[in-house]
Amino acid sequence: MTRVALCQIPVAHDPKTNLETARDALARARGADLAVFPEATLTRFGAGVAEVAEPLDGPFVSGLAEAAREHRIAVLAGVFEPAGDGRVYNTAVALGPDGGLVAAYRKIHLFDAFGAGESTLVTPGGEPVVVDLAGLRIGIVTCYDVRFPELARALVDRGADTLAVIAAWGSGPFKEEHWTTLVRARAIENTTWTIAVGQAPNPGVPDGFGIGRSMLVDPMGVVRHDLGTGPAVQVGEIDSGVTESVRRTLPCLEHRRLGVGRS
Repeated sequence: MTRVALCQIPVAHDPKTNLETARDALARARGADLAVFPEATLTRFGAGVAEVAEPLDGPFVSGLAEAAREHRIAVLAGVFEPAGDGRVYNTAVALGPDGGLVAAYRKIHLFDAFGAGESTLVTPGGEPVVVDLAGLRIGIVTCYDVRFPELARALVDRGADTLAVIAAWGSGPFKEEHWTTLVRARAIENTTWTIAVGQAPNPGVPDGFGIGRSMLVDPMGVVRHDLGTGPAVQVGEIDSGVTESVRRTLPCLEHRRLGVGRS
């Protein structure tokens, strides 16, 4: 059994403010083995992001690592790191409970949709990442990535038993419905626990990014926790026995015939 804290926090432009918010959330996640934060926990996405992006040994990740050590909680959070071409990588960092950097995933699918142009500021990553963290094999998915089922399936084929979706989901017509439907779909089609954590809305920055609705979804698609829209920290439990039971009843991964993407 792994206890997971869904840390649905508001994010400001200032990294120091966001680090303090993350530290406070970790203190509230007492008893959790893993704390999952949103995409772009370092700073809100937008013009100027390249100026505040940091290397992974910079003060923001180092501060998160210190807090992880203090509370003995593994951490998954979204940051921005310089890409070397004037843009940034939209990166998810995985830290162990000792504060060590275990893995980093650079977002593959960039949000050039609904009038947004993430690729003007962000360089895409190239490789899916599965990380061993808090007793789980976690496949990392960042925001727009969740619309691409082939990524989630590639992660499962690489051994993921859990998906973690971090997001700064934009608001708009049907967007909240898309988020909840896509997260549950990725859980159902892969018979995996899915941890989905988004930013809480920030009233001081009305840019439309951050709808909340963080969820813990089991391998049958049942929403075990839904945090609604406001800031919240919720600790839930992931039971690998549920995954084994569901996969005996619904062995759809074994029933594949096309073989696309299988290792």
